[in-house]
Amino acid sequence: MERILKAARESGSLNLSNRSLSEVPGEVYNNLETGSLDDKWWEGVDLQKLILAHNNLEVLREDLRNLSSLVVLNISHNQLSSVPAAIGDLPLLKSLDVSFNQIKLIPEEVGLATALVKVDFSNNCLTELPASLGRCMNLSELKASNNNISRLPDELSGCCKLNKFDLEGNKLVLLQENMFTSWTLLIELNAAKNQLTTIPASIGALSKLVRMDLHQNKITSIPSSIKGCSSLAEFYMGNNILSTIPDDIGMLSKLGTLDLHSNQLKEYPVGACKLKLSFLDLSNNALSGLPAELGTMTTLRKLLLSGNPMRALRSSLVSGPTSTLMKYLRSRLSSEEEASGSRTTPTKDDQISAARRLSVSSKELNLSGLGVPNVPPAAWETSDVVKLDLSKNLIEDLPNELSLCSSLQALILSNNKIKKWPGMVSSLPSLTSLKLDNNPLAEISSTDLESLSKLEVLDLSGNASSLSEPAVVSSLPRLQELYLRRMKLQEFPIGLVQLKHLRILNLSQNNLSTIPEGIKDFTALIELDLSDNNITRLPAELGLLEPSLQVLKLDGNPLRSIRRTVLERGTKAVLSYLKEKLPSN
Repeated sequence: MERILKAARESGSLNLSNRSLSEVPGEVYNNLETGSLDDKWWEGVDLQKLILAHNNLEVLREDLRNLSSLVVLNISHNQLSSVPAAIGDLPLLKSLDVSFNQIKLIPEEVGLATALVKVDFSNNCLTELPASLGRCMNLSELKASNNNISRLPDELSGCCKLNKFDLEGNKLVLLQENMFTSWTLLIELNAAKNQLTTIPASIGALSKLVRMDLHQNKITSIPSSIKGCSSLAEFYMGNNILSTIPDDIGMLSKLGTLDLHSNQLKEYPVGACKLKLSFLDLSNNALSGLPAELGTMTTLRKLLLSGNPMRALRSSLVSGPTSTLMKYLRSRLSSEEEASGSRTTPTKDDQISAARRLSVSSKELNLSGLGVPNVPPAAWETSDVVKLDLSKNLIEDLPNELSLCSSLQALILSNNKIKKWPGMVSSLPSLTSLKLDNNPLAEISSTDLESLSKLEVLDLSGNASSLSEPAVVSSLPRLQELYLRRMKLQEFPIGLVQLKHLRILNLSQNNLSTIPEGIKDFTALIELDLSDNNITRLPAELGLLEPSLQVLKLDGNPLRSIRRTVLERGTKAVLSYLKEKLPSN
């Protein structure tokens, strides 16, 4: 013990976990001071990190206030029934973990520790959270799962930097409206296994929310304001009492996983068929059929339907492969369209004129799917357009006149015939989003990209020969989203780690077989899509991204290093599993 304490005097970090301690050594409360003149005591540093986890501690003394330089305190997995009020006398404390104890009450003094960033109260006996936490303006992560909390204090709305909130397994009956209007930076919300009956309409304020888990509650409806959750990728609503879901859910363009199992749904709305889901669970509902439009969801890999009184579909289709069912629904859609008779098809000029009229108010000009070989003049005649969609045409070149679009922020050129990098895009001063997927692009060089310093979103998917060296994309310093699907990539482009702001990386449908340990350096990622590759194992280092990575897609890989039961539990479970595989040091 003396050797450990001596090392702690030099480093400021003391780890006494797993030592069967029944009490904290007195030297710890005295900031490791011995009163001795030995061992160059004058060179010692104050204790900044104290880990007492996995012991048999029953009491933490008020003398804790002596550790005024403490930044990290972990007293999880003990026998504590209370937390001393002295916790509020730690002005530098940023991380507090008291999980897995028998604590019944957190003292209000905890709110005096205003530097707190991460707090974990999980797996205790709490019936409430201290209102004083609302003073902790820097709090970004709050966990209090598996307690007996029935209501949240209104003061929590003061935690405006909160990005991760976990209250699974409590007795909550209400989530207050004012919470979500304040928590606009929230990325992950977990209030599963509670007694909630409603979702606040203010949920639409959470535009950065990536993962929301509300399964096993008593929720009767989803508000149409859900469309405001524009970043939502995973939405779990199983085991509730939903009878309908709003059409507006179809506006969640990034939603990949939707779990609606064990509800009371009688139909799946046509509006929700606009989603680009990879996983949809509708099992154990009251569905008698499915809309033919669901067949247009070409991204759907897994559709679960068991436990529904299906009358409009053969049982072999319901229980068979998802791809077979989707093909059947598409065929039904085609026959319905034929049966409806032909309608007068508007001319291209009519369509362009209609699109221009709409763009006056929306500032978005949609010229998609016209089948035109050249960019229509309407594209640059409205100078204040911020988004221009020219996808699904036969365009080979971009005219210099497009440089007149000085306000243009998003340019969509997907599914065209563009062979050469469109150099004129460097003349668009406001461009932040560029989509060139599914074009026969020739090789892209770093000089092609260097003038696009403001670019935040880039999609080059389906251009297999365009990126012989993916690292050239690293010349885009502000890039946040990068899509490289179907690029025939053989190796993970580790050179992209230079993109310090990269939040979304899509490498699906490639030929990747391994993921390097260097994946741990992609610290800003919140979404990583590795689906449909040849990956057999994942490095444990991937688990180090757990605090930030919210969505990890692995479908369609021959993974052998992780049990299927872990994979089916989703991103959080996989990352936790990998993290546990890391060496203890």
